[in-house]
Amino acid sequence: AQAEQPGRVVLVDSDGSVDIADVVACGEPQVVVRYGVAHAARLTPARSVATLPAGQWRMNVGGGGTLEDLVVRPLPRVELAAGQVRVAVAAVGVNFRDVLVALGMYPGGGELGVEGSGVVVEVGPGVGGLSVGDAVTGLLGVVGSEAVVDARLVTAVPADWSPTQAAGVPVVFLTALYGLSVLAGLKAGERVLVHAATGGVGMAAVQLARHWGAEVFVTASRGKWDTLRAMGFDDDHIGDTRTLDFEAKFLATTGGAGVDVVLNSLAGEFLDASLRLLVGGGRFIEMGKTDLRDAEAVAAQHHGVYYRAFDLMEAGPDHIASMLSDLIELFDAGVLKPLPVRMLDVRCASVAYRFVSQARHTGKVVLTVPDGPGDAVLTGSGGGLAGGSVLITGGTGMAGSAVAAHLVARYGV
Repeated sequence: AQAEQPGRVVLVDSDGSVDIADVVACGEPQVVVRYGVAHAARLTPARSVATLPAGQWRMNVGGGGTLEDLVVRPLPRVELAAGQVRVAVAAVGVNFRDVLVALGMYPGGGELGVEGSGVVVEVGPGVGGLSVGDAVTGLLGVVGSEAVVDARLVTAVPADWSPTQAAGVPVVFLTALYGLSVLAGLKAGERVLVHAATGGVGMAAVQLARHWGAEVFVTASRGKWDTLRAMGFDDDHIGDTRTLDFEAKFLATTGGAGVDVVLNSLAGEFLDASLRLLVGGGRFIEMGKTDLRDAEAVAAQHHGVYYRAFDLMEAGPDHIASMLSDLIELFDAGVLKPLPVRMLDVRCASVAYRFVSQARHTGKVVLTVPDGPGDAVLTGSGGGLAGGSVLITGGTGMAGSAVAAHLVARYGV
């Protein structure tokens, strides 16, 4: 009725009785009345968390201890030392570490950014195996337009990877490989419990554990169980991260034997329940930072259990280089697959960090760096928009037409 007679019909949502004449006098087609105040809808430009400067820059924590308190500062140019490369950043992977850093809760502090992808724009003395123009991924250690990094911490990417796929690979697969293989020594036939298995590290750990022939048990919130089923898990191997029921369930599935390895990211009583699943002793590998335990105390309370908390960077550049090489070989062989990625513009970093903090994501969240040299070079390498096709639903409307014009002008689709 309102669509046919917009000047004669007013939609009112009220928490009590209202003076209809006053509401109509507002001249608004839709009005919400709360506590005697009329509210009308308005469209306003979305607030971007940052305006990016023309030169080189990096994103830092502002010091207020909130996810919205992010600032962009100029990035001074530094000369390359021996063994370093300069990378024009195209995309940056988001990790829970970034959330803790932004909130001022990361042990010892730190800078935003761990991993990313881009293009090598300068090679320092003594670097072999990388050249200017190479598309790379690795531990760039920055949320910004440019990274100066030890060449051992990056590797060339397969030709069919997009920048966003590449940016989401290093941390999760390196963490899973280091935790399960190097620290836990997971072997074929063993049982491993992977918590938060729909997250980045969880999905990577599942791929590796299956490749090694382990029996994998997983947990996630119930809303993500269909994702776990799609990954090939039956309900006997799926537990809930919001209740302690997984302990009894997995004991029943294993006939009381429990598991041999736990890759943990939970805290409190959930951590305790996971320890109890190492019935015959085993290896408890702790990725989290919020509930670290003393290894000797754990061993005293849980006979035969080896407890090991770790940080990926403790592996050192040489070992990380070796692991990156091993992982790329597995990707090239088709054993491993990049994870599903959710992309946001880097200027919406606070939105991305909040999304990750609420564990709403599946796979990886990646921030794209717009209009940078790396972005321009990488758009054609598998998955970019350049020369591709885009479906716009509602494309004949005002918003759809504007989006279409932007895509043609910016990407040439």
